[in-house]
Amino acid sequence: MSFISKLSKYEQETTINFNVAESNAVVYTRSKAVMRKLDALVNEFPEVYKCIGETDIDKTYSMPKKYISYRKPRRMSEEEKEQRRERLKQIRKKLGTK
Repeated sequence: MSFISKLSKYEQETTINFNVAESNAVVYTRSKAVMRKLDALVNEFPEVYKCIGETDIDKTYSMPKKYISYRKPRRMSEEEKEQRRERLKQIRKKLGTK
């Protein structure tokens, strides 16, 4: 059992650090889920995403700060929500699930 699995959810933090003067962001994480996602990006795009440090409980990554994104929450009208519910019901009916 690794030490990281003994960390509390509060201790499994992720910190993103960048400033205006530099083009790269540094991501420090103790979250296994974030590590898996960033490791996949490091493997697929090694020229862009880099793992620059690691211990048995954390990893530190470097990437262009333009890849850090902020998104608006999705807004759907009640009509759109109902249309999606109906589509999902039809799909489930075809698949024979609830």
